[in-house]
Amino acid sequence: MIQGRTETSDRILDMQTKKKSIFNQFNRSNRLLVTLVLTLAAFFFFKEEIRGKEQLSHPFSLFVSQSDARKTISASLKDAISKNKRPEKIDLIDQSLGQRLNLAEKDDIEIKYSFDQELQENADKLLRQYKPDYGAIVMMDAKTGQVLAMSSFVKANAQADNLAVRASFPAASIFKIITASTAVDRKGVDPQRKIAFNGGNYTLYKKNVLSEKVNKWTRFISLKDAFAKSINTAFGRLTLENLEPHDLTEYSKRFMFNKFIPADFKVEPSQAYIPTEKGFELTQVASGYNRFNTLSPVHGAMIAASIINSGKIIAPYIVSQLEKNGKVIYKAEPYEIGQAITPESALKVQEMMEQTVLTGTSRKAFRQMLRDKKFKQVDMGGKTGHFSGLNPKGRNDWFVGYATDGDRKIAVAAITVNVKKWTVKSSALGEMMIRKHFKSILEEKEITKKLNRSAPDNDQTHLVDLKSDKT
Repeated sequence: MIQGRTETSDRILDMQTKKKSIFNQFNRSNRLLVTLVLTLAAFFFFKEEIRGKEQLSHPFSLFVSQSDARKTISASLKDAISKNKRPEKIDLIDQSLGQRLNLAEKDDIEIKYSFDQELQENADKLLRQYKPDYGAIVMMDAKTGQVLAMSSFVKANAQADNLAVRASFPAASIFKIITASTAVDRKGVDPQRKIAFNGGNYTLYKKNVLSEKVNKWTRFISLKDAFAKSINTAFGRLTLENLEPHDLTEYSKRFMFNKFIPADFKVEPSQAYIPTEKGFELTQVASGYNRFNTLSPVHGAMIAASIINSGKIIAPYIVSQLEKNGKVIYKAEPYEIGQAITPESALKVQEMMEQTVLTGTSRKAFRQMLRDKKFKQVDMGGKTGHFSGLNPKGRNDWFVGYATDGDRKIAVAAITVNVKKWTVKSSALGEMMIRKHFKSILEEKEITKKLNRSAPDNDQTHLVDLKSDKT
């Protein structure tokens, strides 16, 4: 009995000891949790206090990202850029933001634009010189998104809105860049892949594009040459044989169709309507043979920039910095939106775009430049497009392209709309803008090379010069 009671007492003591241990552990955990909460609270309190002090000297440090800053700048510019105006100062219209930034509600902030003066003047001059009924030119740095030139022209109205940001123009064959990129990137189609097609080069008839018959009139062409010469039926057959509707839907979004463009100025979203089933309508979209898919010149330059920039989509900007009382309070930085295609696929699309200026629809415009030895180190590519539009009404003529000397990469988009007669091809405008950009750069490089070759070697040359002076 005594032994049994002793064992029972021992068990009770053990249980009480365990309870105390658990209770102590619980208390320790609570104490640790409380300590952690207090530490975090103190950290965030002091962090906010530090940020509050930083507001005075670095107000724009409160922007979470480039995207946040650009939204505010775009809203502050309102519709000025769309109206083809460039204010020298802006007001931050967000009052809560103004209070956080320690700025008065109507406190003016000076704008420094990104435009290159020579290129901007050249774009303006070209449109005034050739006088299309409607025209726009955009040139941007493909690596950074800096807009180097943005010009708009309406023959009948000098005060018209900025056509460069309008997405009312049919994308036409520029959409072939999206189709070719989808085929290469998603399905692994090689630029040398042969496509069998019937019919003319620039028509698109249902009986031809839907037919799989190969007869004595059937022609065979590589994807690269079909792209360069913009052969609609070949692109229709490529689409039916290799692509699904959801493929084009996905890649059109990757290239920023049907999406908001996060620039620091308002750009109308480009539209792409992709049928949900395979058929003739899908071939029309893929080859750009419709007026429902639309594109803005700014977006056209972005597409060309992505191809020469390893498939990266970079958001454009026109405000390089903001200043208050002579101090820089915001500075633009490259803002990468996403990766449209892989770098390897981008190289294959470059191969097609280079063929366009070598033997394709842009060969006449670029012939002299390609023969000029001064530009032998510049690689160029492009895509043309033609279609009748309704807003504005007339024959649309597109060129989007890129050029690089290895160090610099630029993209250009040009569009002209002519009602009765042509005054200039958009590919010619693109060539003249590229020529203007690289001419002075290449001349400067050549002068530097000559100076380096003729530079005095060591101190002995200097001694000879001094001796001759004495003589």
